[in-house]
Amino acid sequence: MRPERRSRVCILGATGSIGRQAQDVCAEHADRLEVVALSAGSDVAGLARAARRFDVRRLALADPARAHDPALAELPEGASVGFGAEAVEELAATCDADIVLVAIVGAAAIAPTLAALATGARVALANKECLVSAGNLVMDAAEPGQIIPVDSEHSAIFQCLRSGAPSELARIWLTCSGGPFRGYSRERLATVTADEALAHPTWTMGPKITIDSADLMNKGLEVIEATWLFGVDVSRVSVLIHPQSLIHSMVEFRDGATIAQLGAPDMRGPIRYALGYPERWEAASSAPDWREMGPITFDAPDLETFRCLGLALEAARVGGTLPCAMNAANEVANAAFREGRIPMTAIDEVVEAVMEVTTPTTAESLEQVLEVDARAREAASLAIGMIEL
Repeated sequence: MRPERRSRVCILGATGSIGRQAQDVCAEHADRLEVVALSAGSDVAGLARAARRFDVRRLALADPARAHDPALAELPEGASVGFGAEAVEELAATCDADIVLVAIVGAAAIAPTLAALATGARVALANKECLVSAGNLVMDAAEPGQIIPVDSEHSAIFQCLRSGAPSELARIWLTCSGGPFRGYSRERLATVTADEALAHPTWTMGPKITIDSADLMNKGLEVIEATWLFGVDVSRVSVLIHPQSLIHSMVEFRDGATIAQLGAPDMRGPIRYALGYPERWEAASSAPDWREMGPITFDAPDLETFRCLGLALEAARVGGTLPCAMNAANEVANAAFREGRIPMTAIDEVVEAVMEVTTPTTAESLEQVLEVDARAREAASLAIGMIEL
């Protein structure tokens, strides 16, 4: 049975990896979903293609330097485009969407996420940094059930938790493929290139998150995200290396039962689940044939080699604004590694240096969070300047 009207969807970050896959899901379920607004960072041509695909006229570009890009001529007739971070935030606040999918990378997602929550729309959250940097602000702004996670691991946890009451939860097992450098020594990790790091063995993602996955910072960010989304202490979230990426995460209940969510490593699954919740919509592709799957294995993470994970866990234990500073430093160091300016092992060195000079306080406003973020970025740039190859 189809709904009387289609749900109105706004995709923030429509031209990135998650945004493009969200477009596919919206096209797949065009009888249920109507795309009414789109934003992008700086990819004008990609935004124009998406706007034409869904005949969307409410648009925003985060990069104000694109205001005179020739590709703007490819937008649908009558399209209205705002430029700059403020325009993206305004789009989230005024697009009259039922669902806002936040697929913006990094801390830039904080303000649009808060704006979307203020409208009462469901927020399908594919960005983890806004919870890492401003978790208390975001969760305080959300009504119960208003945020549906899109990260594959958090979507899996969200689904598994439907098997029991919150009071029955004992532990979250957050799975991790281990990335392309699983089993490497610290010395060998120092020699890897950005191109090697961008070749993830099981997932197709954007460049920033792919590097985060290679050095396990992504998993540290996801631990912090899980503490906010599910209201648990960091001591109850355990990272589990699972190279096959078939089990997307598990939940252990107090009676000893563990519930796992399995599926192919395809982000369209959790996107579809978030957009269709509480229903499960049919997928264009079939589930894996489990009779043909090989062994499923688990291991503990190597915190001595992949120090980013340990630093993120420490930031989670301390709390306050330290995760914000840690995240900002990582964004800067991650970019420096992709640009070939520092080795991969210097990413955690930069993050650690910034954490050491940060005095954590309680995050009480968005302005305060953004100030901490800016100071951490400055400190990270200084640290990189002392390391650069």
